[in-house]
Amino acid sequence: MMTQKLNRLFGPKAAKMDAELAKDADKIVYFGVININEGSKTIGAIDIWRSVFSKRLFCEEKRLGILDISDHIGMPSIDTDKKWAVAISRRKTGKDRWNLIKIIREGSLKFTDTASESIIEVQVTDYKIIDTEWWSFLVESNVNRNIEVGQETKIKR
Repeated sequence: MMTQKLNRLFGPKAAKMDAELAKDADKIVYFGVININEGSKTIGAIDIWRSVFSKRLFCEEKRLGILDISDHIGMPSIDTDKKWAVAISRRKTGKDRWNLIKIIREGSLKFTDTASESIIEVQVTDYKIIDTEWWSFLVESNVNRNIEVGQETKIKR
């Protein structure tokens, strides 16, 4: 219907205008959550939002007991060649055990450990961390699930 009106008013330019209007009309809606549990306690959560038109995911971490305002306002962006993932330390416990990251497909990845503010470097293969101290899972494969971080073999990676 929008295209028909634009065609009547603007002729051949209508298709281009319709695409621009669709881009401007994109809406971000709440898509789900991942609860991160250790033992029987929830230590954090990932809120997941999704674009209605492009289906891109946007994520926001929620740490138990942390009330600070995030460094970024609005939906955090992510490059199209990366995916949202959760990196989990095999050595730590509690709310400082996990990090929301933007993971690459292959190669060396650096991210900041939120607990120690140190830079962590790990190897990644097929969007999975391959490391003795860290492991990961993809957000897109685990929407609306409770993840027990002590049982990495049962998680969709």
